[in-house]
Amino acid sequence: MTTPRPPQLLAVLGAVLALVAALVVHALPAQADTGFRVQDGRLVDAAGNDFVIRGVSHPHTWYSQEVGSLADIKSLGANAVRVVLSSGDRWTENDVADVADVVARCKANRLICVLEVHDTTGYGEEQAAATLDQAVDYWLRVRDAVEGEEDYVLVNIGNEPYGNDEATNAHWASDTSRAINRLRDAGFDHTLVVDAPNWGQDWRGIMRREAQGVFDSDPHANTVFSVHMYGVYEQESTVVDYMESFVEAGLPLIIGEFGHDHSDGDPDENAIMHHAERLGLGYVGWSWSGNSGGVEYLDMVEDFDVTRLTPWGERIFHGPDGIVETAEEAPVYGGGEPTDPPTDEPTDPPADGDCTAEYAVLHQWQGGFQAEVTVTAGTDLDGWTVEWTLPDGEGLGQVWNADLSTDGSRVTAVDVGYNAVLSEGATTTFGLIGTSQGPAGVPETTCTAGS
Repeated sequence: MTTPRPPQLLAVLGAVLALVAALVVHALPAQADTGFRVQDGRLVDAAGNDFVIRGVSHPHTWYSQEVGSLADIKSLGANAVRVVLSSGDRWTENDVADVADVVARCKANRLICVLEVHDTTGYGEEQAAATLDQAVDYWLRVRDAVEGEEDYVLVNIGNEPYGNDEATNAHWASDTSRAINRLRDAGFDHTLVVDAPNWGQDWRGIMRREAQGVFDSDPHANTVFSVHMYGVYEQESTVVDYMESFVEAGLPLIIGEFGHDHSDGDPDENAIMHHAERLGLGYVGWSWSGNSGGVEYLDMVEDFDVTRLTPWGERIFHGPDGIVETAEEAPVYGGGEPTDPPTDEPTDPPADGDCTAEYAVLHQWQGGFQAEVTVTAGTDLDGWTVEWTLPDGEGLGQVWNADLSTDGSRVTAVDVGYNAVLSEGATTTFGLIGTSQGPAGVPETTCTAGS
């Protein structure tokens, strides 16, 4: 073999290095600059902080009037809430305005929002169940409500998307990968959560075997797997074996639902909570309130009353390895009183005057919008009032972190007590959902001390 002369050798090495560099760049997953992501098999936030979910499910789609539940769940120490939504295939669809309001309330209460479509439950065995494709169609319809909220929202594509029918379960991996890629192609940069087949319990081990392939199919490498632990997980050894199989494989797992009892057996909730804590895995208990059909024992509070904890509620919130003992608030909120997170570019305090108010439209959709108002103190404040005039064709719906009143087109917003006191230069925010006949306007605002 003839040895290349030095210039030839350098040329060969240069070509090889260029090829290697190209392959490395091609292999790297596309990552968003913000939002949660999977790193080394763990869920982390945009700054690289570990985030271990400690939360409960709230049946919003069936009890949309229970708007205070998110604040109640937060008051008991949860750092996340899994919110039941409907795509309209089995129950009344939660439209874009409703989803935007849910997200805003999660943020106002410093909760990470795991949004899930429930209509897919038991597909293949449950005749009325929707497909994962139908669930993706829904996410595309409500995209405006979650776009830009990657720091606060995880998208659980479909709840328990397959029952126990072997023929449909055989398509779990391909259908799940297709759903992930449809969302990515549409611009969803969120962490995606995918449920196991077998009513979420994966007792045949389909998700366990095929999770790596599904994860690899996500061009963002940002998919988390969710197993639901009910009667299949009566034995501690079964719980440990399943959890450790994902940890050892370097794949992200959460226990997306579990209870203290179930019609199909008696899950070992103590083992589930203990080993989730030991392994640093997130868990979400089912469910806050409103259960029926013989599983009322899964209510954590009676009649949505936070002062009436059931034995299950006492266990998951106050027991060993429970939410109070183990939950840590998401770093994105940074501590302090419940309110919306600060804007990226805080307004400088005014040179004179009591305060200023900056109005910003965060999201728009056909017929509606979500806005946020940032109040900045020019001097030490004990109370504030913001006023503006509604642009033509606009109306107001829900509001949070302020008390709102109207006089014709004139709008007055005042503090709600906990956000009344601001030191000079400090900010607070309040939000609202409105209706519009066209693009939402940005009205001029005035801010004065007192409320």
